[in-house]
Amino acid sequence: GSTYSSKVFRVTFLTLAVSVAVPLLGVTVLLDCPIDPQPISLKEPPLLTGVLEPNTKLRKAERLWENQLVGPESIVNIGDVLFTGTADGKIIKIEDGEIQTIARIGHGPCGGREDEPTCGRPLGMRVGPNHTLFVADAYYGLYEVDPDTGETKMLVSTKTPIEGQKLSFVNDLTVTRDGRKIYFTDSSSKWQRQDYLFLLMEGTDDGRQVSPSLLLEYDTVTKEVKVLMVGLRFPNGVQLSPPEDFVLVQETTMARIRRYYVSGLMKGGADMFVENMPGLPDNIRLSSSGGYWVAMAAVRPNPGFSLLDFLSEKTWIKRMIFKLLSQETVTKFVPKYSLVVELSETGSYKRSFHDPTGVSVAYVSEAHEHNGHLYLGSFRSPYIGRLDLQHV
Repeated sequence: GSTYSSKVFRVTFLTLAVSVAVPLLGVTVLLDCPIDPQPISLKEPPLLTGVLEPNTKLRKAERLWENQLVGPESIVNIGDVLFTGTADGKIIKIEDGEIQTIARIGHGPCGGREDEPTCGRPLGMRVGPNHTLFVADAYYGLYEVDPDTGETKMLVSTKTPIEGQKLSFVNDLTVTRDGRKIYFTDSSSKWQRQDYLFLLMEGTDDGRQVSPSLLLEYDTVTKEVKVLMVGLRFPNGVQLSPPEDFVLVQETTMARIRRYYVSGLMKGGADMFVENMPGLPDNIRLSSSGGYWVAMAAVRPNPGFSLLDFLSEKTWIKRMIFKLLSQETVTKFVPKYSLVVELSETGSYKRSFHDPTGVSVAYVSEAHEHNGHLYLGSFRSPYIGRLDLQHV
């Protein structure tokens, strides 16, 4: 009897499996896929050993102004006054612990993902030589903001075509000491910030369609915008070197940092600064030792399983995933691992601070050093993290 029942079970199980799989297959074939993924070849992630050895140092960060702001992506200071831009389109000032909204580039309503294009999303932020703020708004472009009056002045609009292309995802910027030149990134001209996961997973260098991902230069005197680099895969954070002879550009999808020379003998040339990083780099900022702080909101664990690396060449799986699941749902499968590394001036790893489950600082986007502390920005969390560098 038992062989008969096991046979019945097998037949029933197979019938069930087929009856579920066939419609599912049919649906996935018929459904549109929002992305057109390209295979990316990544090297095996670096081993997390030596300076990169996992630790819990980032957990020592305290959460400041918790639930009083959301998604403080980039942080700057003028003296002891902090400034940041938040997910609801505000540019805020934090003085003596008090939060005050000084400006907004877009307009309400501001709430969910779908409001972002009109609400605006201030990302990269810098302080100019005469203490004005320079802000990269993902949807509106480059702006100068007076930190005292909150007056905003548009420098580069996303509506103005540059070499025939409109900017679609203005991300980060870095400014020369004299305030004359601003170097900034446009992460894609196909996807906007609200669809950053599509951009990451599509993996194109955007060069196939006529929609390049760019490193650009804006001259505040001549008001000219120049394209310096094209065909980057998700160009993100940017940072001028201390002598201002090159700009570093984080290429998020490829887990690497490119270098573009803006002066000297190599001017106009580019090379690789750091390849095959242990995570996906977001913003990059100067460290007091003459090197750079790099924030990573997602890690490529080795040893371990890296979802990004697993999917990198499997375009059909990526198609299936995005036919069936929303970006929000996919995000939930990415482990919350935060990592901040300090690089030397030549790009070698000096130290690393980990939060392996993202408990204290999740979705870390930037590490801004000020007064012996690292102020940690995040594109989603409702607080700013602060790590005392003397005690890690």
